[in-house]
Amino acid sequence: MTGKDIPIRAGLKTRRIDVDYLARVEGEGALMVDVVDGELRDVQLKIFEPPRFFEAFLQGRALTEAPDITARICGICPVAYMMTAVHALEAMLGIRPDEGIRRLRRLLYCGEWIESHVLHIYMLHAPDFLGFDDAITLAREHPDVVKRGLRMKKAGNDIVKLLGGREIHPINVRVGGFYKIPAVATFTALLDELKWARDAAAETVFWAAGLDIPDMHRDYEFVALRHDSDYPFSEGRIVSSRGLDVEMAQYPNHFAEHQVPHSNALHSVRKPDNTPYFVGPMARYNLNRDRLSSATRKLACEVGFDRTVDNPFESIVVRALEVFQAFDEAIGLIDNFFVPARAAEVVPAGGGVGVAATEAPRGLLFHRYEVGEDGLITLANIVPPTSQNQLTIEEDLRDLVASNLRLSERELTMRCEQAIRNYDPCISCATHFLRLQLRHG
Repeated sequence: MTGKDIPIRAGLKTRRIDVDYLARVEGEGALMVDVVDGELRDVQLKIFEPPRFFEAFLQGRALTEAPDITARICGICPVAYMMTAVHALEAMLGIRPDEGIRRLRRLLYCGEWIESHVLHIYMLHAPDFLGFDDAITLAREHPDVVKRGLRMKKAGNDIVKLLGGREIHPINVRVGGFYKIPAVATFTALLDELKWARDAAAETVFWAAGLDIPDMHRDYEFVALRHDSDYPFSEGRIVSSRGLDVEMAQYPNHFAEHQVPHSNALHSVRKPDNTPYFVGPMARYNLNRDRLSSATRKLACEVGFDRTVDNPFESIVVRALEVFQAFDEAIGLIDNFFVPARAAEVVPAGGGVGVAATEAPRGLLFHRYEVGEDGLITLANIVPPTSQNQLTIEEDLRDLVASNLRLSERELTMRCEQAIRNYDPCISCATHFLRLQLRHG
């Protein structure tokens, strides 16, 4: 994790930053930056974690198995993976669960966003802003801060455990609804801790906004879901800051994946110009600020975030605002509990094509399934948020390095790693598939 100056000849100097293993990200990746004679030549975010072929695992399996299989793609955001599969297959089968199920699903998403965002804010990202190498050192110097984060995360875990059956890789979600609806009393028992956590989330917003945040601004195309009335989890249309507004099923018409030599994860681009785009908390926030609760909007205004956010280093504040939003919505859902008519709708026989997109903590997640009349999956396509952000991350690094060559090797290396962690990249999610081309000659 150190960069080296490599002299080429008198009067010409090549700076090469090699980060062999990125720390404080989920999965295995590396970074390479080349600067020749004061000019940036190349930036590569190298994702070398082996592909895990989940789409191939799904072929030949019953459609009802998809949620449990896809949940295993990620231990941090399993809810998003299983629920995207559920929504895609329900859309194909014409299943429309009642309002009670819809509200419980939103509550489940609240739990996962809290789990994921709080982990990233406190354990993975905050050390960068405070000058610590890791969360262990941060905990020694600021134990109360870390304890606050751990308690908040546990509150999110409790929501997922209640509705999902366990904190990691839930087992209570199915096509059509849930296997079992917990008793109302078990939800209301969470309220006191959730109200404490909402106050702690507000403290987190002020704390994050007070960090020493590097100044960097870029003209991104933000892409996210947008719902008619709610802050987006799993419903709505795909929109962008440059005018895109389409149904979920139109995703393949506007986005494409391709393989690059230095990564085991596919890069995603916007059609037709093959340009990068940005998914995740900043995209959601910029495209849906008017869908936040009144309490979240008030809090955002108090910290100066009632505006478009185009500095990726400010994503830590946006994540903190989304944590507050998730706690605020979770409390509202429980306070106004709506008992579902049944735990799940009947799953009819049949096949077809099912498509859905949801908002995982890290951004837009797309699933597409082709299913035979026998109910067996014949083809699956999953596009995770990290794949969609890879090209944007590399472009961030290009701008960052080009404008910070005055920094020492260590400082520039640390700033580059921090820039990658702005996106909370889930590398294990991204290496779900590798396109293989065989040429016979």
